[in-house]
Parts: sequence; C-alpha cells; structure tokens
Amino acid sequence: MENMEKYIDHTLLKPESTDMDVQKVCLEAKKHNFKSVCINPGWVKYTADLLKDSEVETCTVIGFPLGANTSKVKAFEAEQAVKEGATEVDMVINIGALKSEDYTLVHDDIKAVVNAVNGKALVKVIIETALLNEHEKVRACEAAKRAGADFVKTSTGFSTGGATIEDVKLMRKTVGPDMGVKASGGVRSIEDAKAMIEAGATRIGTSNGVAIVEGNEATEDY
Repeated sequence: MENMEKYIDHTLLKPESTDMDVQKVCLEAKKHNFKSVCINPGWVKYTADLLKDSEVETCTVIGFPLGANTSKVKAFEAEQAVKEGATEVDMVINIGALKSEDYTLVHDDIKAVVNAVNGKALVKVIIETALLNEHEKVRACEAAKRAGADFVKTSTGFSTGGATIEDVKLMRKTVGPDMGVKASGGVRSIEDAKAMIEAGATRIGTSNGVAIVEGNEATEDY
C-alpha cells in the first residue's frame, strides 16, 4: 500500500518514557515521514520543538487513559496542549457516563474539547471499544460526530483490548464516509495495518510504526 507512513501516528505513551525516548520517536517519525508523533501532554512542547522543521504533526492525549476527568479539566488540558504546539488531540470520552446512558454528558464532554481547541487542532475521540457493547459504540460515535470532532478512535491501548476489524467497520458505518476513523491498539504488522485501512480506518495509532513500514513483525501492544 502506497503512503502507508501517512496513516501512522507514531505513539509513545508509556509513563516511564524519557526525553531520550521522545527524541528517538521524533527522529523515527521524521525519517519515515509519519503523520504525527503522539505523546503525553507533558512532552508536547518538547516534541513540537523537535518536529518544527518537519511535516510531522504533534499529537497528544486528553483525559488519558480513563476519560474520567471533568469536562473543564479536559478542556483546559486541550487548550494548554494547543498553546504548547499540539496540532492534534486524542481525548477519551466519559466512559462511565456513556454506560449510564447519559448521552448528553458524553456529547457535552466532547464538545468542551472541540470548543477549547477552536479549530486549531484536530480532535480525535477515543471511545474505548473494548469496554463497550455494540449499541454503546454506535452512541459514542454519534455523539462524537454531533459534537464536531474530526475522528473517532477505537482504543487507548491501556485497557482490556485494542482495535478490531469489526469495530472499525462499525465505526465507519456509523460516522459515514467523511469523518476520520483511527484504529489503535494491537496493530503490529503491515498486514494488520492494511486490514484496518481496508475496514475503514484513515489513521493508525501504533508504537510499531517503524516495523510496519519496514515490513517487520513487532510486539508492542499499542
């Protein structure tokens, strides 16, 4: 598949990651011309500075990994991330609210982040598919679309499972042809990545980006 590198958000979200680890993924991303580097909020400014002479975007995570922060905290975190150089933010929904059928809260929580970035960054909404039934997955995707998000995303990679072909197909069917769908968690090979793209994914979140574009098998779960 041509331009596979442009599907990849090269990801480093382990809490023990060091400055040298961040430098490494940024260098890899620039070498392979990945779409973005995705890191925790504390590394946004550092990462943006390392990537400023490239086309690689700076992506970070909001309300990560549980999604249980208040909407005000998520909005503030997103606003600060944009100020420090993030051009994409991947936010975790309020999973408990979704499972409680409080769909208004779920929508408003997403909308708070969309409003906070004010068009200055793409917003990807992590619905954490491994914790949801099919109805909940659909309702989460519908809420993200109504709230004006740019993408829906399968997983944090820190819960009980990652992306599946079935979930990507369901998400694509729910949001339609124009909204982004990001598959994250468990994408370890170019075959995995191709299958996700064929199912409807327009972005792949993985720490195995180098192995994927070089055609090797990798072992990282995210």
